[in-house]
Amino acid sequence: MSKNLIITLVVVGCIVFGIGAFAMGYFNTVNQEAQLANQGEAQQKVCMTVFDKVWKVIDQKVQILGAYREDFKSIILGEMTQRYQGEQKGAPMMKFIQENNINISTELYKEIMDCIEGQRAEFTTAQKRLIDIKLQHDNMLVTAPWNMFLGGKKPLEIKIVTSSKTERTFETGKEDDVQLIK
Repeated sequence: MSKNLIITLVVVGCIVFGIGAFAMGYFNTVNQEAQLANQGEAQQKVCMTVFDKVWKVIDQKVQILGAYREDFKSIILGEMTQRYQGEQKGAPMMKFIQENNINISTELYKEIMDCIEGQRAEFTTAQKRLIDIKLQHDNMLVTAPWNMFLGGKKPLEIKIVTSSKTERTFETGKEDDVQLIK
């Protein structure tokens, strides 16, 4: 084998290897970007689903509390009506009976408070995941070598649910509403 043939084969081999490595890098980058874009869209839907669940669970628990309150009220009114029925007609009530009123359990209120906190934590976690996906995608668009292959790709657009109070606070850079009880 001649020296020129060997050099030609080595050069052709290096070019083929370089083109193959470039192609693999290109396809890997394009695929990774597409996967992150799909993850971002899917996670946005997860956030919507979790947000919907948060309000439905809380609303239904509050409805149960309302039903409990109405049932409790009808029981108390029924008892009181029967207890004092004789007094309304002028009959003296038995003064020697000591009343023992029903106590309202605060357990349902605590359960609803815990539910609200848990549901909001789940929603916050879902939104944090969405932000992480966007961060990964944005990093691919601006850092080498990925940005060479992804020129023209747009950043993911996500919607983060927050409150007007939070937005105002971050716009002004001030949070002066520290009074807990008004």
